[in-house]
Amino acid sequence: MTSSKLNIKSIVLTALFVAIGLMLPQAMHMIPNAGSVILPMHIPVLLCGMTVGGLYGAVCGILCVSLSMLINGMPPLFPVGICMVFELATYGLVAGLGYKLFRCRTKPKMVYAALVTAMLFGRVVNGMAMSLAMGMADKAYTVQAFLMGAFVTALPGIILQLIIIPPIVMALAKTNLTAN
Repeated sequence: MTSSKLNIKSIVLTALFVAIGLMLPQAMHMIPNAGSVILPMHIPVLLCGMTVGGLYGAVCGILCVSLSMLINGMPPLFPVGICMVFELATYGLVAGLGYKLFRCRTKPKMVYAALVTAMLFGRVVNGMAMSLAMGMADKAYTVQAFLMGAFVTALPGIILQLIIIPPIVMALAKTNLTAN
């Protein structure tokens, strides 16, 4: 495949994942607190990183959060929205890099390693960003608050991601729809 076809394919796939990243949270808003529990915006960003590549995944993460803030007013800009921009950009970037590093194309089971790595890095970046943002607002952000938000409250979303993302990535890799 030529470079220009690959770029067009990557851009179109990224746009598709951004669209899903905007629609999925809206569908979840019918359920109270579903966004922080089910993490619907994370799924298309992680998928984008693994199927299109780290750079496109990072752009997808930035666009999903930024466009959602502009169009829907969710998440709120400060501190959650700003911190989520960094978090989701990290998810997309690390998911794509992990996919290549762990050679997931030839070792499909390694998709789990790439996914868990991206999920951990993204949460650490979010914790650092929240700590900085809350510090700038003269508010406390404790390790307990980080662990509650990043792992305890988000546990159903984490489990959902571990269940649905790897089979989707493996299926897409078999169809050659991916650019990564």
